[in-house]
Amino acid sequence: MKETQSHCSVNLATMAVDQTLEISDSSCLEDDNGIIRTGTIRTAIAHIITAVIGSGVLSLAWSTAQLGWVAGPVAMFCFAIVTYISASLLSDCYRVPNCVTGVRNRSYMDAVRVTLGRKQTWICGWLQYISMFGTAIAYVITTSICMRAIQKSNCYHKEGHKAPCEYATYHYMLVFGGVQVVFSQIPDFHNMEWLSIVAAVMSFCYSTIGFGLGVAKVITNGTIKGSIKGVPMPTTAQKIWRISQGLGDIAFAYPYSLILLEIQDTLKAPPAENKTMKKASMASILITTFFYLCCGCFGYAAFGNTTPGNLLTGFGFYEPYWLVDFANVCIIVHLVGGYQVYSQPIFAFFDRWFTKKFPNSWFINKAYTIKLPALPPYRLTLFRLCFRTLFVASTTGIAMIFPYFNDVLGILGSLNFWPLAIYFPVEMYFVQRNVIPWSKNWIILQTFSLACLLISLFSLIGSVQGLISDRLN
Repeated sequence: MKETQSHCSVNLATMAVDQTLEISDSSCLEDDNGIIRTGTIRTAIAHIITAVIGSGVLSLAWSTAQLGWVAGPVAMFCFAIVTYISASLLSDCYRVPNCVTGVRNRSYMDAVRVTLGRKQTWICGWLQYISMFGTAIAYVITTSICMRAIQKSNCYHKEGHKAPCEYATYHYMLVFGGVQVVFSQIPDFHNMEWLSIVAAVMSFCYSTIGFGLGVAKVITNGTIKGSIKGVPMPTTAQKIWRISQGLGDIAFAYPYSLILLEIQDTLKAPPAENKTMKKASMASILITTFFYLCCGCFGYAAFGNTTPGNLLTGFGFYEPYWLVDFANVCIIVHLVGGYQVYSQPIFAFFDRWFTKKFPNSWFINKAYTIKLPALPPYRLTLFRLCFRTLFVASTTGIAMIFPYFNDVLGILGSLNFWPLAIYFPVEMYFVQRNVIPWSKNWIILQTFSLACLLISLFSLIGSVQGLISDRLN
């Protein structure tokens, strides 16, 4: 998609009045609010990979098993293409009315408000923050499963593969919650580059290990397991539910529209932020798709109909136990960063809202300087400490009530995919490009949006059914 200034210079002047940020020179690193942007394509890729290659990659072998050898890989390719289209549309919404020199939209909600109006913003806001909140819950569940997997791996190594090595995950959830209480005090996204880079490296490590173990298992088996139709089920209805859950898990694994504009807001200019973001999106999606296909396909080839819901914690792999342990440690470290990538936009929104609502409150605005050894002075407010601690406690508590990995991922993917990755980007595209209703482009994109809506509803119904069934059993 070739971008020009004339394409992005649309008549949005009346809408832009609501913006709180002033137009700034795109060649400056610092805006009128004193925010210094130093992000590059490298840091953007790190942020994206941290957000995308998370707990979702571990369920892709199971998803491929539900869909079969043809539908599974095809579904991953289709979601990759849709994700890039969505990212390209959204990246041009960072500045309006001109996508290079216009006013900044620092968040997804800002872009929707300026382009589509305040009513749509309320819908978008609820969906966005519920989805981010749900992703944080999923990361608590995944991390606790990985911690338990390390304990089980060591037990199987000492006691044998048939030993009754069963452990609860609740205390691991509490440990992870305690760690996140500390990391949640990071002021904002602009101070997280180091954490995202570490998390991205960890994601490469465990994805590569999962891929390698799958290849080794296929070689050991001497055959490629699986079938065109996927895992057989007793009834047609159960098969349909499983297919819908598999699609939901894939939908969870790809989109990052929730935080795209927050990541783009960290980039320096020149070059124009939208151009850097599109390059970062293309590179990130190619990288993630490669790892997704490797982990999903080789995991299914290794285990066939017995493919576990979580590739590295379902104990298809017992040995070498130390490598399985290391992979799970990498997942844990990565999800510490991933949790923050999805939580920081929520923190930033409530920080701004409460500061604006109560400008004279000492509880919200008074900062206390804390000096720690070997670290720069840290400024902490009581509001930040209390609100972010309550947020972490709530995600941990809900995870303890619904610790169902695949079903939770499927529900989150279904809720996030159509409205936030498809509907709003397409509608903003119509406004920015002045697309005439019932024109060729309008019909194509509306058909595309409707098809994605039907897929989302299908996967949502199946995932909810699976969650209820698991809870009742």
